[in-house]
Amino acid sequence: MPDIRILDSHVADLIAAGEVVERPASVVKELMENAIDAGAKKVSVEIECGGMTLIRVTDDGCGIPADQLERAFVRHATSKLRTEYDLEAIGTLGFRGEALAAIAAVARIRVTSRTADAELGAVLKLEGGIAAMVEEAGCPLGTEMEVRDLFFNTPARLKFMKKDAAEGAAAFGMVQRIALAHPEVSVKFIRDSRQELLTPGDGQLQSAVYAVMGREFALGFMPVRGSGEDMTVTGFATLPTCCKGSRNYQHFFVNGRYIKSRTMTAAVEEAYANRKMVGKFPGCVIHLQTGLNKVDVNVHPAKTEVKFVDERQVFSAVYHAVMAALDGEKQHPAAVMDKPRPHDTVTPNQIKFNATPIPRPEPKAAPTSLPLHDFTAPKAAPVQSPVQKPVTPTPARTAPPTSVTWTPPAEKPAPKAALAPVVKPEPTPAPKADSVPAKAEVSEEPQEQPWKITGELFDTYIIVQQGQRALLIDKHAAHERMNFDRLKAEGYEPMVQQLLTPAVFTPAAQERQVLAENLPLLAKFGFEVEEFGAEALIVRQAPFDVDAAEVVNTLTELAAGLLTTGRADPAAARDHLLHTMACKAAIKGGWKSGPQELERVAKAVMDGSVKYCPHGRPVAIELTRKDLEKQFKRA
Repeated sequence: MPDIRILDSHVADLIAAGEVVERPASVVKELMENAIDAGAKKVSVEIECGGMTLIRVTDDGCGIPADQLERAFVRHATSKLRTEYDLEAIGTLGFRGEALAAIAAVARIRVTSRTADAELGAVLKLEGGIAAMVEEAGCPLGTEMEVRDLFFNTPARLKFMKKDAAEGAAAFGMVQRIALAHPEVSVKFIRDSRQELLTPGDGQLQSAVYAVMGREFALGFMPVRGSGEDMTVTGFATLPTCCKGSRNYQHFFVNGRYIKSRTMTAAVEEAYANRKMVGKFPGCVIHLQTGLNKVDVNVHPAKTEVKFVDERQVFSAVYHAVMAALDGEKQHPAAVMDKPRPHDTVTPNQIKFNATPIPRPEPKAAPTSLPLHDFTAPKAAPVQSPVQKPVTPTPARTAPPTSVTWTPPAEKPAPKAALAPVVKPEPTPAPKADSVPAKAEVSEEPQEQPWKITGELFDTYIIVQQGQRALLIDKHAAHERMNFDRLKAEGYEPMVQQLLTPAVFTPAAQERQVLAENLPLLAKFGFEVEEFGAEALIVRQAPFDVDAAEVVNTLTELAAGLLTTGRADPAAARDHLLHTMACKAAIKGGWKSGPQELERVAKAVMDGSVKYCPHGRPVAIELTRKDLEKQFKRA
């Protein structure tokens, strides 16, 4: 049996360094967190050759006293913990006392620091964890950490490093995440003598998002806010039309610490269910503030994973905050038109539409779903999607109406102001002679702008004019969403139709099996399907929303979808069924539609109850009068 020995301290330090320092980005993270814990308001990060030859982090924090400078590089030396009870409520980013020791073990370090009560600063050099003498040096308030030749004494680790570009990108990503975590700190990043990031440090998360993620990406965000049960959720999330092809744009923070959380990821993506396109993922910058004793950050050496006392509570807080933001979002993607060049003639081919949302001033309150000639009814009335039978193509009508107009009645002008209710105590004391009566608070309600349907393009897109803007509404996508919401509503009882001739069909073996596994779910939504022999299925009853001629096709499409998305997930299976039924029952593009059908669809969009189809496509795009005037050179 081999002898049991105690490792040499240097070898132990190298092993410990391997847990904390994986790559240059790890060094950047630890040094920036130390700077923020020191109260810095400005942090500058400079790297060369991906951080392998130089990482310099400068801050204006409280600094390190000269007599404690060498002690800071001893393992488990920390100013952030005193007793074991401090581990129950960790409020600092660093606390283990391992970072500086681990970095010093595998690099050459030069640290310069000065505190507010010292006239001169101090400088200390270390190589491979061995420190030289501390010397006096002139320097500004704060600390500068200079790390050179990372892994110079551990060639085994050095060979696993990637190219400088990849390592530099990883370090930049770390700087960006920390900048998003602490918008109150101005963060500068310089790579190979070129500045790539500078955040204002004004404490506004929106400013940090704008600086880190860019103008175009920031404009596709909507604010997220929610609170309850000792938790506060703030941040931003992308509009459903701006979702990305990966989860790389999801950033989660707990008490100012960047983390990776499956719970928070699942909560955000669940909120986007039936609002985004398949294969796309929402981007977000979500901050969760909770009690320090509600989260354990000491479960991972790099502190990127945490454990919550109540995972369900976290899921609920994030989910409902994002849902509220999505439900309250009223923007429509803007129609983007080509800019005419001088002396050019604008042709129809120059007009194109882009689904990239562009934030615009909040429009006045959109009309709710009300009677035909009244847009001033009380707002408290609930908006319900009407139950609609399947629409079948009808022959073209002679001289169809081209405009359906709604305007507020003249005899019912909207009140300009409403007095806030005042509750007087009983009995009410008489006012003094010299007293000044308090002014009643007046709340100005936005005036509702009338809108009108001015026509339809290609029997597919409804044209709605409201003030100085026009909307093109995809009637199929909007009606599909109306059907989906109605089908998904709690307590929905489907209207069913008995098929005069039961439909017998023989699906593929896998499709037959997945339909047989979901017979109870099909029955809940009006399909009466039975196994008919060894290979066939028979349908005796179907929802009234699905045309009898489409029953077999609907079930076949449903089976194909269940095989890929919802077979192992009952909730996904249910949603896929509703998607298919809603699509089959919706008005089709190219069909002739009557004024009442167009009115119902347009109202649902204009009152905000319909924004995206169940697959995440926008149902309307906005075109302003100014955009058109630019095309005709009238502006």
